[in-house]
Amino acid sequence: MAKKKKIFVLDTSVLLHDHQSITSFEKNDIAIPITVLEELDNFKVGNDTKNFTARAVIRFIDKLSGGKALKDWVSLGKGKGKLHVVLAPKPVGMNAEDIYAHGKNDHKIINAALFLQEEHKNTPVILVTKDINLRIKAKALGIVAEDYETGKVDQTTLDSSSLKVVENIESDVIRQLFNKGRVAEEGVLGKHKTPNGYYVLKNGRSSSLAYYNPLLDEVERVEKKYITGIKPKNAEQAFAVNALMNNDIKLVVLQGVAGTGKTLLALAAALEQHKQYQQIILARPLVPLSNRDIGFLPGDANDKISPYMEPLWDNLKFIKNHFSENERKYKELTAMQEDGKIMITPLAFIRGRSLSNVIFIVDEAQNLTPHEVKTIITRAGENTKIIFTGDINQIDTPYLDENSNGLAYLIDRVKGQNLFAHIKLEKGERSELANLANELL
Repeated sequence: MAKKKKIFVLDTSVLLHDHQSITSFEKNDIAIPITVLEELDNFKVGNDTKNFTARAVIRFIDKLSGGKALKDWVSLGKGKGKLHVVLAPKPVGMNAEDIYAHGKNDHKIINAALFLQEEHKNTPVILVTKDINLRIKAKALGIVAEDYETGKVDQTTLDSSSLKVVENIESDVIRQLFNKGRVAEEGVLGKHKTPNGYYVLKNGRSSSLAYYNPLLDEVERVEKKYITGIKPKNAEQAFAVNALMNNDIKLVVLQGVAGTGKTLLALAAALEQHKQYQQIILARPLVPLSNRDIGFLPGDANDKISPYMEPLWDNLKFIKNHFSENERKYKELTAMQEDGKIMITPLAFIRGRSLSNVIFIVDEAQNLTPHEVKTIITRAGENTKIIFTGDINQIDTPYLDENSNGLAYLIDRVKGQNLFAHIKLEKGERSELANLANELL
């Protein structure tokens, strides 16, 4: 039995999350309220990520429409539904602006859905938005409202590519790992075998930290090694250092709560390998404070972005403070800063660059959309390593959650690839107080 065709009304938040979302609804029809186009018009100017995305959405809609008028239903192509722009409708019955407030864009978008319900009584009309409050308001007026589900990740899959504990390993395997540092895999890991997987191998009281090398099909011992004055404090950090220092792994995700050492380890590993690369770039997305644009902050551009970049500078200072000012390493790090070999910048400022011969660290990556993560990785050139760090449970943007953010999407889509490693850091090492907050607050 064929599925009944539906009409999906898309909110601005959906289009900014995925500029190709219009084509993600199979044979169903897509309606875009004129208010959404007006919001996209407001977002199109600027150099922030949302501005680039708004321009991409506008171009995409223009390409889809061709030379046809969007006030009519326009075909999206073979196997797809139709596209239509809803022009400032006023529902005959229930009016969201009369019930909530006049002049607010959210209420105009709800009215578009109400208008379509009246016009297409036999067709289900569904409002799709990343805005939770808009969904609640729409449901209160009898509109079916949903989140945009495309690209959402099942949480249970996120741990599958991280470390595993494997019991009952033969004592000869543990012994060989300690004596030779490696052993042929040959079924040692069984069903747990994962490219660039990290393991705690146990046999009674004997155990070893291990890594599976997919290129050699061997299990290798992992040791806690110093990098730029920093030594791993637990097994997870040792695994992270191993992945960060492995030249065969070009894409690393360090996932974990605050205080687990994600950014510090990534920076320390990058500094340890600085001779292999022309530049180390640390970047993070600018998430406005209390949803206010950074334009309200005083000062010039550098003054405005400084509060957002300070945590990255703090990590660099922490590493430098492991050496005295007279030591060669301290002077070397200072010279790298002065020569621009270490660059700390907002993510939007490196847009458009070709990332060749660099280590690129993206901090707070949970605040990126899947499309933004893809855009970053596709910039990678020769001899480039990209490291994403973040906590999928600590998202600062209103239209992302633990299932739809770019970091979770990345882990889910590329797990099991030979170029990729994912380490989940769970043990906090910042302080007892920070650990207490993570556990109880």
